[in-house]
Amino acid sequence: MTGENWCKDVGIYDFTMGATGDQVRARYSFVYVFEDGEWKIAHHHSSKMPEAPAGKTITDEECRSLFYLWNDALATLDPDQVAKRYSKNGVLLPTVSDEARSDYDGIHSYFVDFLAKKPQGEILESYVTTGEDWCKDVGIYEFTMGATGDKVKARYSYVYVFEDGEWKIAHHHSSVIPSGMTEEW
Repeated sequence: MTGENWCKDVGIYDFTMGATGDQVRARYSFVYVFEDGEWKIAHHHSSKMPEAPAGKTITDEECRSLFYLWNDALATLDPDQVAKRYSKNGVLLPTVSDEARSDYDGIHSYFVDFLAKKPQGEILESYVTTGEDWCKDVGIYEFTMGATGDKVKARYSYVYVFEDGEWKIAHHHSSVIPSGMTEEW
């Protein structure tokens, strides 16, 4: 649309983000005016398409596989590697401690002792829910303690968030299934 010393352009455009290569589709509108001998932008509006996801998405299977990143960190026996799997505001409600761990130092401290048991986990039951920039995996897992061969079955919940370009654990709760409970079910 044009008029005397003005014109308008509206439509849809795609952006490629140079840092990540991600593509974003958006609506736009420009109003130009002819001023001081040249065309200038008097108005510009751009907005993401409503059907475009606002955040990072993840499949159910990808969410389940996040456990194995954490489990692989356990296998290093390095508490720093495990603690780095948690988000900046991550909370750990651990299996064998009555103390909630809500910062890096507390989470790291827990794993110093826990890793001495050489644990390796396996998911037995998993129930996943996903959203944009988050996902949740809850269920039953079993750990084999490599130091003793003992097995521990526990309930778990993980809430993951997409933070600084990677999936991190924002919430992790683990509790041993009370003895005798599995026989009653």
